[in-house]
Amino acid sequence: MIVTVTPNPSVDRTISVTKLVPGAVHRASATRTDPGGKGVNVARALVRNGAEAMAVLPLGGDDGEWVSRALTRERVAHRVVPVDGATRTNVAIVDEGGRTTKVNEPGPSLPPGVLEAFVAAIDDEASHVALCGSLPAGADPELFAELVRRYRGRCVVDTSGIPFARAVAAGPSLIKPNVQELAELVGTPLPRLGDVVDAARTLVDAGVGVVVASLGADGALWVSDDTLAFAAARAVRPRSTVGAGDCLLAGVLAALDEGATPELALAQGVAWGAASVSLPGSAVPGPDDIAPIVVHSTTTPDLSTPLSD
Repeated sequence: MIVTVTPNPSVDRTISVTKLVPGAVHRASATRTDPGGKGVNVARALVRNGAEAMAVLPLGGDDGEWVSRALTRERVAHRVVPVDGATRTNVAIVDEGGRTTKVNEPGPSLPPGVLEAFVAAIDDEASHVALCGSLPAGADPELFAELVRRYRGRCVVDTSGIPFARAVAAGPSLIKPNVQELAELVGTPLPRLGDVVDAARTLVDAGVGVVVASLGADGALWVSDDTLAFAAARAVRPRSTVGAGDCLLAGVLAALDEGATPELALAQGVAWGAASVSLPGSAVPGPDDIAPIVVHSTTTPDLSTPLSD
């Protein structure tokens, strides 16, 4: 079983418009609401594709109850840590070209003792413990790092900023930054594929097991002490980029649980991520969405390739 921990889950509301014009009045062409938060999306994608997963998350208020009901409808097992205050709502406005503008609320404070509450909720038999998303304001920035130390050897981290730097220093088994998060972590711009590889190898040398770097439309990289792999999917018409990186991570973890090689795990992750981009809002892909995706993968990528802006 793969367990995800999402300290700052959300109600994700997606509004589709023809073109977003700041200051103008818009008429939505469509709306949808999904349970959200990075770890929640990872668990939803895993369950949608037949993998065993459980989401651990703090919830509060009517919106928190809605998230729990929505996860139950999607048959996602979850364990709730109660919090005071209401679970946040994140709003994404998506235009016809797939460009996404997001407004994320801060979320309620975590209760005292939340670390032990998370530990109590995590299944001891979990193959991976995925620590995902932001921490709400006032949360201990060491929260993820402490969980990495407790579950060393099976902790996966997908976050950003100071909590990410501290969790990386604790030596997780796998991290999944995007290019911007990786550049912030190493303190230097990463304009080429080779720059991303060099940055990832620096982290592997410092104690991270695997770096899976998501490159957006350019694909993804796997870097470990003995493997370099690159994978990219044929372009699809984007409808929403929300949750694409979460679905990429879910695909990688599901493949690893099935004993796949790094190359095959990365290719599956890229296929899941690309399939999610073709769906509205925070929808996660199922097998029928993923099957048409064509992925190109190699262990000898051209490191001089410039990355898209």
